[in-house]
Amino acid sequence: MKSYPINSINNLHKISVAPMMDCTDKHFRMIMRKISSKALLYTEMIVAQSLIYTEKKEKFLDFNPEEHPLSIQFGGDNPKILQEAAKMAQDWGYDEINFNVGCPSPRVCSGNFGASLMKEPTRVARCIESLKKNCNLPVTIKHRIGVDDEDSFEKLDSFVKEVASAGADRFTVHARKAFLKGLNPKQNRRIPPLKYDVVQQLKKINPKILIEINGGFTNIDQCIKALNDLDGVMIGRSAYKYPLRWSEIDQKIYGKNISSKKASEIIFSLVPYIEKHLKNGGKTWDICKHLINLVEGIPKAKIWRNTISTRSLKQDLSMEYLIKLTTELQKEGY
Repeated sequence: MKSYPINSINNLHKISVAPMMDCTDKHFRMIMRKISSKALLYTEMIVAQSLIYTEKKEKFLDFNPEEHPLSIQFGGDNPKILQEAAKMAQDWGYDEINFNVGCPSPRVCSGNFGASLMKEPTRVARCIESLKKNCNLPVTIKHRIGVDDEDSFEKLDSFVKEVASAGADRFTVHARKAFLKGLNPKQNRRIPPLKYDVVQQLKKINPKILIEINGGFTNIDQCIKALNDLDGVMIGRSAYKYPLRWSEIDQKIYGKNISSKKASEIIFSLVPYIEKHLKNGGKTWDICKHLINLVEGIPKAKIWRNTISTRSLKQDLSMEYLIKLTTELQKEGY
């Protein structure tokens, strides 16, 4: 099983695509992997307790070999359960484990994990220790700059130092605080102001700790600028809604001498994958709900997306018809 020293983590993962519930399943990750061969990808958050007690562990853990490098994100607060989950993650072949201390969902926080755990740094440290105890994978953490009225820089710095002492290999910091009451998860992603300067200051006074920034990044140039001060940048909703806008990650971030792919090339390259999914009893919508985001900003894009969506939802999208529509895209230079 691979395990990367800290310097290798830094070099490999300058850019990552955030774990997003109902978005970053294995089908979307396959699409993103066609766009970048280097960016670190994440699973959706998996509740460690649900994983331990289900008989169908493959439902949570399965992924495609092409998805590497891939991090699995766990939510939870029970060190013993997290320890078991870590062993499973390693045995299943993941490259990294990430611990969620950033999700502000009421459902998540009611289970005493996610952003609410920022108020309990010692418990978080114990969780990190447990994750590392039972595997050889890097263990990282994703969190906010603060929660509710506990948002002083001193508390943030103290939190990071305590969790770093427990062995966390990298900190992904969403540059917004979280409100556990009064704002829903969507509002928590846009209403609390972004404070990049807080994350930059955190890195400045903790130069030996790997710190990645998350929140509000919409283009590669912004990422390049942020990398002057920080070790990595995590992109989220922009990657999901506008995946092709990130088609130059490998060239501009990692220095690879390759040409970026067009939407039609990516769709054509996924045809065997879609066919295999259908043979295994899957539905076209499972993949097409992500695929439609590849086509935007071009003439008749909305018509193309509506056609694919309507037909795949009705299970009336044949591969022949998908290829026909994609060929038309290709002829138009897309």
